[in-house]
Amino acid sequence: MEILANIVSNKITTNSPASFTLYDQSAFGEKTEGKIQYSLTESLFLVEIKKIKILEKNKNLSFEELEKKFSKIDKKIAIKYVVYKDLRKKGYIPKTALKFGADFRVYKKSSKIGKDHSKWIVFADSENNKLSWQDFSGKNRIAHSTKKTLLLAIVDEEQSVSYYEVDWKKI
Repeated sequence: MEILANIVSNKITTNSPASFTLYDQSAFGEKTEGKIQYSLTESLFLVEIKKIKILEKNKNLSFEELEKKFSKIDKKIAIKYVVYKDLRKKGYIPKTALKFGADFRVYKKSSKIGKDHSKWIVFADSENNKLSWQDFSGKNRIAHSTKKTLLLAIVDEEQSVSYYEVDWKKI
């Protein structure tokens, strides 16, 4: 059953009973004010796998229309989406990490969202971008201060993702 969601002021929400079932089964979305709210990357993924339709002013938006619209909101949406999709297909549960200044926090496959803590904090980027030592250090500090492991997700030109896990060692 396809879920109908609405986009209003860049927020994608629904109160469909099926959305609550999907949340309980697969941790898609966040419960907020009696509704389920989806992140931009979650929305794209759910549209691509035909779990939801997103309406704006009663018009169904295609994946391509959503991608174009979302790229105006988030310039990195294309890279983030590739990483989100890859993690989901591998069975992990990526959630937004805006409050940490990162792209995602990622939960292990068997985690209970809200009860368990995420293992990784993820920064997604293109292989064509350079990362300075200062940026690398800043990302590492964020991971360390949030008690998570830093995961750099690098997307190549073929849309393949390579992951680099960074951890602190005391010697």
